[in-house]
Amino acid sequence: MNFIPGYTRGIGIGGWLTNYKRIAVLPEEKRMDVTIGDFEHFDSYITEWDVKNITSFGVDHIRLAFDQIVLEEFDNPYHYRDCTFRHIDDFLGWAKKYGLNVILNLHKAVGCYCDCPGQKPLLETPEYRDRFKALWVEFERRYHDYGHEIMFELMNEITDSESDKWNSLWHETAAEIRNLNPDRLIMIGSASWNSVDKLSDLDVVDDPNVVYTFHFYSPHEFTHQRGLLTGNHWYNRDMPWPCDIKRYRECAEFMYGNKNAYPEYDEMGKKFIYDHLAPAKKFLSDHPSAVLTCGEFGTIRSCPVEWRENWFADVIGWLDENEIPFTIWNYLSTPYDGNRFSLVDDDRRQPVSEKIFDMIRIK
Repeated sequence: MNFIPGYTRGIGIGGWLTNYKRIAVLPEEKRMDVTIGDFEHFDSYITEWDVKNITSFGVDHIRLAFDQIVLEEFDNPYHYRDCTFRHIDDFLGWAKKYGLNVILNLHKAVGCYCDCPGQKPLLETPEYRDRFKALWVEFERRYHDYGHEIMFELMNEITDSESDKWNSLWHETAAEIRNLNPDRLIMIGSASWNSVDKLSDLDVVDDPNVVYTFHFYSPHEFTHQRGLLTGNHWYNRDMPWPCDIKRYRECAEFMYGNKNAYPEYDEMGKKFIYDHLAPAKKFLSDHPSAVLTCGEFGTIRSCPVEWRENWFADVIGWLDENEIPFTIWNYLSTPYDGNRFSLVDDDRRQPVSEKIFDMIRIK
């Protein structure tokens, strides 16, 4: 399979410049504010020590996630915060010191915030589209001297399911970057939360420096069990992996009113994973010269470690069988994140499971 050297197995960082608080619980008029407490958090939560720590896990890259309003004032378009860009400057310096490449990931954009579904939509709002493009031009301006040791991931998860609108925006954005740097590595995900099922609608271009990506969290009843942001906490039930299908059918009926869920399965396990990742395999068959990566996948921390290990073994097993690079989510989540996917503990920041990190490690 095709791949970009230095981007084969990685780990994401959330909880620092994204998901630093859950703005959905704030009054609507306060949601786009960045407060003194937020800035203090940015100053201290991730340090050079963490980059050195991640290096010890045997990966070759880190996916650094950030929100647009952390870098650009919401009510002052095109005005960028040097104080928070300096954190990215420092991070890139640490990554270089320890020999890691970096994916710079716009995790939440103005108009595309999973916390704020009532915002004007990014894909249909000309002002937000222009600000989106301008932000990436600003990134290229600031980091133009970096080569393939960094990659621009234009958007974490487009929540809109209309692929044609997303295709038009990423084409426009990539064209502006290409005007400044024809060799910049650019990562493009599919629509509808980077769904593997939407890969077939993603435009594929004749450009070896464009990487395509999808995310995978299926089944949500497992990966987000007891998650505060998805409604699964209402159900409040253990969802093992693997498991007899009866428990998953009961969950689907309770959560969604679906009385006939998963009719083709007797067990929720490996076969489900392999079946539901099949669109990624077809994408590569249809586009043999394309570079495809699984840019995000993980399990919530409220899930028992043994079940997390079982699920990761099935997903990583499929990715390895199909020679697809990946970036796991994530290193560390803040305690007040409603969906915590941390792979290290809060205090020592050491692996919650050596088995999982053995799966991630470059062999």
